[in-house]
Amino acid sequence: MAPALSPLAPSNFPEMPEIAGVRMATASAGIRYKGRADVLLALFDKGTTAAGVFTRSKCPSAAVDWCRDKIKAGKARALVVNSGNANAFTGRTGREATRYTAASAAKAANCKPGEVLLPSTGVIGEPLDARAFDRVMDDLVAAAKPGGFEAAARAIMTTDTFPKGATAAAKLGDATVTICGIAKGAGMIAPDMATLLSFVFTDAPIAAPALQALLAKGVLDSFNAVTIDGDTSTSDTLLAFATGAAAARGAPAISRAADPRLKGFARALDAVLKSLAEQIARDGEGARKLVEVIVEGAASARSARRIAMSIANSPLVKTAIAGEDANWGRVVMAVGKAGEPADRDRLSIWFNGIRVAHKGMRDPDYDEAAVSGEMKKQVIELKVRLGIGQGRDRVLTCDLTRDYVAINGDYRS
Repeated sequence: MAPALSPLAPSNFPEMPEIAGVRMATASAGIRYKGRADVLLALFDKGTTAAGVFTRSKCPSAAVDWCRDKIKAGKARALVVNSGNANAFTGRTGREATRYTAASAAKAANCKPGEVLLPSTGVIGEPLDARAFDRVMDDLVAAAKPGGFEAAARAIMTTDTFPKGATAAAKLGDATVTICGIAKGAGMIAPDMATLLSFVFTDAPIAAPALQALLAKGVLDSFNAVTIDGDTSTSDTLLAFATGAAAARGAPAISRAADPRLKGFARALDAVLKSLAEQIARDGEGARKLVEVIVEGAASARSARRIAMSIANSPLVKTAIAGEDANWGRVVMAVGKAGEPADRDRLSIWFNGIRVAHKGMRDPDYDEAAVSGEMKKQVIELKVRLGIGQGRDRVLTCDLTRDYVAINGDYRS
């Protein structure tokens, strides 16, 4: 049974324009789910460059190993994504499945196996029967067409309750270029690189090294600044593809990430990544509240990030927010356990702009009724000011509800 739609879900999937040089199709291969699309195929025109950022897990999936190796060439002709089976912790069988799938896709798409990227998501430890792709691959290639981003986003979902998409445009030279991105992720979400699959497409003519640098930088304050439960997946994969089709409209070819002509594009890419990251936080398993944790006055930006993550990953903080309790004592605990410089007697804490703690004690003007009213809202801003430096950072998370336990208790059932 599909999970109930998150109350934090956007009202609609965004209108996303076609990207010249990208064609997509979805199909149901029955890999795990019955009666729903579970395979996405994207085909790219010749000359498409590619870049990727992957999990830092020391136990990566066979799919991550494949993509990490093939992305070194900086090009791609096809993307095959399956949901329901992560092809992780599957040993030799998993490695053979990636080779088999790549060969099957390459034959159907008339490209080389090394030009096929193969992210997977789903249950860990179950062998992936790659023969399932044979039943749909030829039909996928025949059906592939421009657009179709919402269907693509739905095909890669697992415990997600809504498809995630974002788009932006930017000027590159005298031409307008487009960026479209989709993502999946709802649980097993923590940075390094936050637990998810995400695919970004653009018609900008950007060389692979420049695209790689932009992607690596963009992930820092987007996917690496979101956490649902502190658990980093075996399968995290973010891939970007640049077809270069906008060159025909006058967009200049970009070879260096430092090229000043890329500033607008970089901002647009960051906006797409941040939107997708926020949607993942909004769809956290069982989530009822989106929580933005802001840390100011830390010893450094790095210290602020660590403290923010300590707060955002604290089950006690997250359950207090689920219970609509502005329990600043739990926030103090999370600050103190982070192992970063802090001074109890300089510490101040706010919930949705209401200061509840100041200089090491409850705020003298604390009003329980006012704070309780704010805690009933769907979006909570939790701000901490340490008062010892200039470091600042922010991360996104969600509350921790009974539904999270139910979803994950039943995941393999």
